[in-house]
Amino acid sequence: MTLLKSAAIAVLWLMPIQLWAADIESVRLWRAPDKTRLVLDLSSTVEHNIFSLQNPNRLVIDVIDSRVKTTFEGLDFRNTPIDGIRAAVRDKTNVRVVLDLGSTVSPKSFTLSANEQYSDRLVIDLFDNKRVISRTLDEVVEKKDRRIIIAIDAGHGGEDPGALGPRKVREKVVVLQLAKKIKALLDSNPNFQGELVRSGDYYLAHRKRTQIARDKQADFFISIHADAFTDPAAYGASVYALSNKGATSEAARYLADKENRADLIGGASSLSLDGKDELLAGVLLDLSQTATLSSSLDAGTFVLKNMGTVARLHKKKVEQAGFLVLKSPDIPSLLLETGFISNPKEARQLSSSSYQNKMARAIFQGIEQYFSANPPAGTLLAKNGNNSERVYVVAPGDTLSEIAVRFNVSMRKIKSYNKMSSSKIRVGKKIKIPPR
Repeated sequence: MTLLKSAAIAVLWLMPIQLWAADIESVRLWRAPDKTRLVLDLSSTVEHNIFSLQNPNRLVIDVIDSRVKTTFEGLDFRNTPIDGIRAAVRDKTNVRVVLDLGSTVSPKSFTLSANEQYSDRLVIDLFDNKRVISRTLDEVVEKKDRRIIIAIDAGHGGEDPGALGPRKVREKVVVLQLAKKIKALLDSNPNFQGELVRSGDYYLAHRKRTQIARDKQADFFISIHADAFTDPAAYGASVYALSNKGATSEAARYLADKENRADLIGGASSLSLDGKDELLAGVLLDLSQTATLSSSLDAGTFVLKNMGTVARLHKKKVEQAGFLVLKSPDIPSLLLETGFISNPKEARQLSSSSYQNKMARAIFQGIEQYFSANPPAGTLLAKNGNNSERVYVVAPGDTLSEIAVRFNVSMRKIKSYNKMSSSKIRVGKKIKIPPR
């Protein structure tokens, strides 16, 4: 080997080879009610740092050992605090992304590992800094003759797609569609008002979901899901209430948390534990939780029976489990598994608008039947009763006498109203419940 060739090889050997830990492959931006979320899709995991600058307001994101393989052009900044985004190479191997902001925000960032739908991600949340506004007199004074408020939580969302079914059917999409249909049915009834916990494709932490329900002064909370299992043959709908064990652990957490104690009972009631001694606070919370769990189980029976007229049931009774989203001590809550999205047939049904309409109506009817029998004080339903005709679909195990008791109407009146010659009923039969 000549001296010249040896020297050339030595120079090449000593030259640094530029390697990047990750590529920023794409960028996504969307708006949630309380924040704006920016997502950087990555080829692998990264380290990063963020800090804020003022005059003018900016947020700086340093992504270590990376390079940009996408553009920030074409993003829709409307209704967000972001005026523009720019990026540049810093220290040869790092990327600095700068967000030009039109208003101050509270930023939070974190990374997410790759899943079935997304690659590794860097997520930057820009929380709105809202002004504190005193409540109006109408908000302070307890409302009378009000509608019953049902908080409807569509599970998952945003970076959490939930379960994935055949043909890329996504749980987060299906349950939001169902939630909107349930809200429409509630709003069409003069006695009810539906409130969506999640109105778009964004993620909310579990405790944030229950807090939204509390802020809406909800009388009831339902969380809509679509189950998945490794065996695609698994099928059926289920209804869950909180377990006693879950309630006990949550009570201890609330009693230990002074911020929660200051304004715990925030649904349709106004009980506070602030200033109460430990014994009295514990008794008040235990009474509240006992009533809440009892109401949840009672309502779950109505909802499950109605869901059973549309879907095959995976569980024949209301189950209890420690789901975090159900752990509100003051608001009766149910988690509804509307079917197995991993089952090809049920995935096909759940993504069908006509089937969603049937399932939404079954859930609505269950809620309506429960509250017709148990109207909250101060509501229009408690004042006037249900003066409109209702339709009940007979579920397995129903008897006419049981239906009469459930709706506080005599058997004779139901038979006369439906022109029935016999008390015998069959599963799937529609029975008109006369106004009271």
